[in-house]
Amino acid sequence: MKPDFNKNTNGLIPAIIQDDQTKKVLMLGYMNKEALDKTLEINKVTFYSRTKKRLWTKGEESGNFLNLVDIKLDCDQDTLLISVIPKGSTCHKGSDTCWNEKNENSYGFLDKLENVIRNRKENLEDKESYVSSLFIGGINKIAQKVGEEAVEVIIEAKDDNNNLFVNESADLLFHYLILLQAKGFYLNDIVAVLENRHKT
Repeated sequence: MKPDFNKNTNGLIPAIIQDDQTKKVLMLGYMNKEALDKTLEINKVTFYSRTKKRLWTKGEESGNFLNLVDIKLDCDQDTLLISVIPKGSTCHKGSDTCWNEKNENSYGFLDKLENVIRNRKENLEDKESYVSSLFIGGINKIAQKVGEEAVEVIIEAKDDNNNLFVNESADLLFHYLILLQAKGFYLNDIVAVLENRHKT
């Protein structure tokens, strides 16, 4: 890895800081060669502070260090992508990121689907909602639907129709997300258990 620190007259290149697990962008800082060397030496992200005019290890005052996991260099050799495990908040204003976002796992469309299910659960007066009707029916009805969909997945897995298998799998996942919320849980709770098992 040979970053080109000479592209800019000040010898600084951008360093994008990303949480290694959630993949959230936490902040943007700047590094010179000395800051990069220090980061690699102590395994804590160190920047060159343009205001203090010196090297600055993130967390040196607050204790909210950015523990180094990996560093990647972009195709032009003038921007770093640094994966970290943050200790505490990243922003000096106390938020998880410098964009005031929560540093949580993101599952794309599944996040949106979980929000829809949550909304249906909280608005049971919507009589035309299938999801609301399941919540009204109670845990036994929801669990029964998950069981039915699981059986359908098994049946289609033994067949050769991949389209039916994928559709039944989607039905199973959809109803499982409903069951999770009926029990007061979300995908993040299941991922946390899997992550813990992986560590042990």
